[in-house]
Amino acid sequence: MYDPLRAEGIFTWDVMYGAEYALATIHPIAKSFRQEIAEATEALGEIFAKTVAVVRRGPDALLEELGIPRAARRAVRLFLPDGDPTWIGRFDFAPTAEGLKMLEFNSDTPTGIVEAFYVNGVVCDHFRAEDPNEGCEDHLRQAFQTALDTYRAEGYATDRIVFSALDWHEEDAGTTRYLLARSGLDARFVPLADLRVEENRMTALVGGTLLPVDVLYRLHALEILAEERDDDGYPTGAHALDLIARRRVAVINPPGALLSQTKAMQALIWGLHEIGEFFDPEERRIIETYMLPTYLENRFRGSPYVTKPIFGREGAGVTLYDASGDAAFQGDDRYRDQPMVYQRRVDMEQVEVETLKGPFRGRLLWGSFLIDGRASAILARVDGPVTGDMSYFLPVGYLDSRG
Repeated sequence: MYDPLRAEGIFTWDVMYGAEYALATIHPIAKSFRQEIAEATEALGEIFAKTVAVVRRGPDALLEELGIPRAARRAVRLFLPDGDPTWIGRFDFAPTAEGLKMLEFNSDTPTGIVEAFYVNGVVCDHFRAEDPNEGCEDHLRQAFQTALDTYRAEGYATDRIVFSALDWHEEDAGTTRYLLARSGLDARFVPLADLRVEENRMTALVGGTLLPVDVLYRLHALEILAEERDDDGYPTGAHALDLIARRRVAVINPPGALLSQTKAMQALIWGLHEIGEFFDPEERRIIETYMLPTYLENRFRGSPYVTKPIFGREGAGVTLYDASGDAAFQGDDRYRDQPMVYQRRVDMEQVEVETLKGPFRGRLLWGSFLIDGRASAILARVDGPVTGDMSYFLPVGYLDSRG
């Protein structure tokens, strides 16, 4: 089933690092669940948008507490899309005994895009199932057009557009090329290693020539960029962020998306909710329904909780604790040098799937994309207690009477 996709060059990572990633099965879902996760996605998008619109104007001390690197603080203060926290983002949800709960918001550089927007439909066709993500590819094109229109209205140059990622990273490069093809923009792919920063502009090395870059789509996290230096020790990342802050280059996602990416933002939102400030009654109902108690210090005495690095990814650095405070599960050591958030622990839904090695019983995590302010494609992954970078991609569909 996946061989033709690999041959097309669109989805080449159905097997990663010699291990199965994309499952050759389909998980049936109800349309009522699809509707609920869409409503939760849009409602939470509005909560985050309202919060970061104020935070970006706050003092440096607040940005520091949220974990925003010093080199990125001027950039994140730039405008955000009207009413939206980002253009291309993904909420991660866990269905629990208490209902659907949001675990984190990947608002800066979400992945799983090719799987959700393209591959899921191919698998649904194979199993004669209705694709819950049908039509969502158009949302991507519209989001990129909105981004270009927004930057033009702000006075940016938008003629020379580059899409960039680590070219040696199969998934990142493949995702970026897919987005380029779906964006509808006159743009080219340039590896991150071929981008340059000059005093007042960013350039791309193409065929031995340095060409100016007006707009950059980058599948490269801003908090990582902020710390990067070249081989001589020059702070290349800080220079790039300075160009962004001085409006010398436009970036997608917008730099303000980093404010939603930090998990410390969840702690801020929950804290404001607890004290009954800033949010109206309907917004507090949404927060109470779909978010989890999250703090910057441990307030969980006698109840299970989780610690997470504020900019951690793929489950790295996450630790699950039981009610006695003993570690029940630990992810790998990446990101453990970051500040942590403390979040109430919930058990994700268990599901058994068929793999090449036989049945696997794991936990189900749902991704729901927020594209240009609207709920879009969904993504299911299966792993152990914490969803890591070697989780399974589980296609989903509405099974019809023939399925």
